[in-house]
Amino acid sequence: MVTYDVINSGSDGNAVVLNGSILIDCGVPYKAVSKYAGNLKQVLLTHTHCDHFTPSTIRRLAADRPTLRFGGGRWMIEPLLMAGVRKMNIDILDADHAYKFGFGTVIPFKLSHNVPNQGYKLHLPGGRVIYATDTGTLAGITAKDYDLYLVEADYEDEDIQERIRQKQKAGEYAYERNVLYNHLSKARCDNWISQNIGPTGQYIYMHQHRQEG
Repeated sequence: MVTYDVINSGSDGNAVVLNGSILIDCGVPYKAVSKYAGNLKQVLLTHTHCDHFTPSTIRRLAADRPTLRFGGGRWMIEPLLMAGVRKMNIDILDADHAYKFGFGTVIPFKLSHNVPNQGYKLHLPGGRVIYATDTGTLAGITAKDYDLYLVEADYEDEDIQERIRQKQKAGEYAYERNVLYNHLSKARCDNWISQNIGPTGQYIYMHQHRQEG
């Protein structure tokens, strides 16, 4: 069984720890991940948006754990170097390749977003996990009978369409239009999960929108 701790997921920060030793995304203050820092084996990063990548936290982890490895797409190399990670500690993880580590296998896959982005499939001793956030679609991606699905369910379609209508009526800019293309709705998340999950699978909604006020 894969254990997990969703430290935070949403526009205010993202970080998930699997099996107490694998950190996916690091868009939170160091204090939020400090209890796991000593046991981490790998930090997997998806993209450079600040709610997924906090340089100060990366810098602290790299300084406190000189042998800790940081993995991500090629677009993560420069931000990691600037955050103080040594080049020798960076694993370049290209989409659709399988990478074997001591803790299991990592398979990155491309996600559509407004910056380069990828999700991860992880085949671990306790089960198989998929992590996918910040994307408008999961078309072409499969994860049949996985044990744990950590998938974005950012908004309800009716709610976001109503917010767009209200802002248009008031003559305001509707940033929600961009959300439609860059984030996955709950309906699309549910549909994708239903096509992939088996009878014993578990799913957690990630990156859910929090309405202010």
